[in-house]
Amino acid sequence: MTHPPIWFLRHGQTEWNAVRRIQGQMESCLSDQGRWHAGEQARVMASLLETEPDCLVSPLARARETAEIALGTYPIQVDPRLMEIHAGDWQGLYYDDVLARWPDLVNDQMTALELFAHAPGGEGMSAFRARVEEVLSGLTRPTVLVAHGLWGQVARAKLRGLSEAEMQRLDNLQGVVYALENGQETVLRAPL
Repeated sequence: MTHPPIWFLRHGQTEWNAVRRIQGQMESCLSDQGRWHAGEQARVMASLLETEPDCLVSPLARARETAEIALGTYPIQVDPRLMEIHAGDWQGLYYDDVLARWPDLVNDQMTALELFAHAPGGEGMSAFRARVEEVLSGLTRPTVLVAHGLWGQVARAKLRGLSEAEMQRLDNLQGVVYALENGQETVLRAPL
């Protein structure tokens, strides 16, 4: 399936990101660093918004605040399908606590995506992937997506035709814009 050009923005750093606390679909405010990340994205997006893309944003506050900073007053549509993977019983816990309390389910060699997908009471990878793919399959115009790191890993892997192993190794940069078109990805950074 072909997709229109897509620009993906991960929300800026949150207070919980900074202390390695699992958010999933729980709320955590952007840190000062996170607001700076969104400001860097704004510098990239200024010229791209002139092309009048659609803009879909996760309803979680960290993504909405990132969109407000990065996109200014540009019209957006909030879409609950862009929420991060639900991490079940592990939401609100620290990574180190999860690793210590559930050694039969997770280990420190797992990526964040693998860890979240194994969470008891969580969404799981199959349902999460289906939700991401539902969004991507419905895009008909150039689109900006403002969402979350793991959401972006799954979406970017799908758009690039990557394997499961390659998807697990994708980065989750903040303060940049991932431009995806024709199976290719370019990381756009604000000029120095």
